Amino acid sequence: MTHRRTLDYCYNHPALMKVMANPHNLSSFINRPALGILPPENFAEKLNESLLSVAPSGMSRVQTMACGSCSNENAYKAMFIWYRNKERGHNIPSDEEVTSCMVNQSPGCPDLSILSFMGGFHGRTLGCLATTHSKAIHKLDIPSFDWPIAPFPKLKYPLDEFVRENAQEEARCLEEVEDLIEKWKKKGKPVAGIVIEPIQAEGGDNHASADFFIKLRNIATKHGAAFHVDEVQTGGGATGKFWAHEHWGMDDPAEIVSFSKKMLTGGYYHKDELQADKAYRIFNTWMGDPSKNLFLAEVLNVIQRESLLEEVTRSGKTLLQGLYALQAQYPHLLSSARGQGTFCAIDIRDDPTRNSLIMKARNKGVLLGGCGERSIRFRPALVFKEYHVHQFLNIFNDVLQDYK
Repeated sequence: MTHRRTLDYCYNHPALMKVMANPHNLSSFINRPALGILPPENFAEKLNESLLSVAPSGMSRVQTMACGSCSNENAYKAMFIWYRNKERGHNIPSDEEVTSCMVNQSPGCPDLSILSFMGGFHGRTLGCLATTHSKAIHKLDIPSFDWPIAPFPKLKYPLDEFVRENAQEEARCLEEVEDLIEKWKKKGKPVAGIVIEPIQAEGGDNHASADFFIKLRNIATKHGAAFHVDEVQTGGGATGKFWAHEHWGMDDPAEIVSFSKKMLTGGYYHKDELQADKAYRIFNTWMGDPSKNLFLAEVLNVIQRESLLEEVTRSGKTLLQGLYALQAQYPHLLSSARGQGTFCAIDIRDDPTRNSLIMKARNKGVLLGGCGERSIRFRPALVFKEYHVHQFLNIFNDVLQDYK
């Protein structure tokens, strides 16, 4: 929303301005070190204050990167390295493997795969594109890998009215996952990892139950595949918990959790066994930016000091109730309101109407985004309060009234 005070608090937060003005931080903003070979002396300490202070359950390691795509790209590499070392029983490649990888041949470049889900989005770089299935524009004309693609559950809303149907749909998708793993194993392209979003964002804000994710995680373990939870869009508190996968209630949720966006920097958390076994295996020039960790440490302080996750939960409940009321008032326009925290969405009757609504809302000072075939998604900042929700709902109602 274009409420001036809200914008200033989101984009010019006094706590972050103070970090920027602190002379002790100047070096981190002026000098960008090549972290892979020359990290700052205090880098480990700063990681403990920022990224590692919010590490997912069961993970004590983090690999910093720049953006979501390179975070996932390198997470995939880590899964493949881990899988091959498991197969060998050690981490010393043969001479044949070393030689053949230089010409893109097996066994040095093994025929392994990563299972992803229809509707998923994991990035636009070449490896990530093989697991991205949200929009044709991302993938058209780009060569890709022959990797398995499983169906993501298509749930009916409201969830509490379709418990039996949704459970059957999730069971169908889980069965298909197991079938695909077996099929690709027989093809000689075993599944080394499974990647999934806790809520499919670009694909249409598609949800699944905690039970679905718990069972999927167990399938990965059963078949010896790494389980990669992509929290690039869902991480950082928008669902009411810092990580969306915390809603599943698992002590051992994954082998890898990737992040970016709200975290101000990219990267992935991982278990000890997925630590790269040699220097330069997971590497690029920058591997992130220490100045972003300074900002993140202060963002985390603000989240705790101002109880912003509790604020998100309250605002999200009010937002979702408001969307329910609007879809009841405009059933010819709106359906399937859904969300966790303020990570909410609603379906519009068709794509042209969706695009028209977004444009008219923008002209009234509200920025909305589209996702999937006909959904509008809501992504307010963590400082979005209940009175902001009511401001938005009033404006959105005014826009909807034009569509009698």
